[in-house]
Amino acid sequence: MGNVVVLGSLNMDLVVRTERIPRPGETVHGLDFRTVPGGKGANQAAAAARLGVTVDMLGRVGEDAFGHEMLQNLSDQGVGIDRVQHDAGAPSGTATIVVQTDGENTIIVVPGANGQVSTQDVDDNRDLLANADYLVMQFEVPLPVVRHAIAQASDMGVHVVLNPAPAYPVDAAFLDGVYCLVVNETEAETLTGLPVTGLEAARDAAHALQELGATVVIVTLGANGALVLANDEATHIPARKVSVVDTTAAGDAFIGGLVAALDRGMPLVEAVRYATCAGTLATTTLGAQTSLPLRGAVDAFYGEE
Repeated sequence: MGNVVVLGSLNMDLVVRTERIPRPGETVHGLDFRTVPGGKGANQAAAAARLGVTVDMLGRVGEDAFGHEMLQNLSDQGVGIDRVQHDAGAPSGTATIVVQTDGENTIIVVPGANGQVSTQDVDDNRDLLANADYLVMQFEVPLPVVRHAIAQASDMGVHVVLNPAPAYPVDAAFLDGVYCLVVNETEAETLTGLPVTGLEAARDAAHALQELGATVVIVTLGANGALVLANDEATHIPARKVSVVDTTAAGDAFIGGLVAALDRGMPLVEAVRYATCAGTLATTTLGAQTSLPLRGAVDAFYGEE
């Protein structure tokens, strides 16, 4: 049984690189096109596995070429795939990603089989959850399933790490049982209604989110690092400067780094520092899972002065 279970999405990313993202009605020339296995759930599972964590994936793919390719890719990276279902009634999820040469991107997600993940899928895998240390989730599967899994994991004493992306407003009770909530500035604003435009605003949003039920709140701040709030104490972790190629999956690399560090027994603030290093390194390579760093690289980057 795995130390970490990831319940979430598996998407095939259709990645286009271009000088700039077109305006509505405009056509621009692309520089490159490739298909890359992605989806926030699969990305975070792969990110943790590449950092040495034992990971099992829960989710659904279609009975199509994309589905088989995504599962083979996860397996090749050491993620357990036995609990991922093949859904004959829906295609595999896809994400069309347009990446500017400066690293900024836009993404359109079509859920496909990810939208068919059910509460029954959670119940059918209680044995797997019961033996996990962490359950990692996002918002790319139906929200009632996420809420159900939070309740089940919390009852079993499993630490829930929730990355509510893409963000939707939820009621206060939704976060009950969440050990660690990880949000970026946009997600924090969506969940709280508070504008998050700097460090002080991020601290205010983190307090508001903690009041909704999360034990620990982490607000990722892109090039400015991350803010972690625990036990009513906020700590800012700066990020190191690198040449950014593509920001896709940087947040997923952060989650993988966080869970890997916590699983290895790092104190929370140091685990966030390690996660920031993982997320930063992911921006130096094009693509989603192709950009996720290996443990040796993150360990070395973390160890630099």
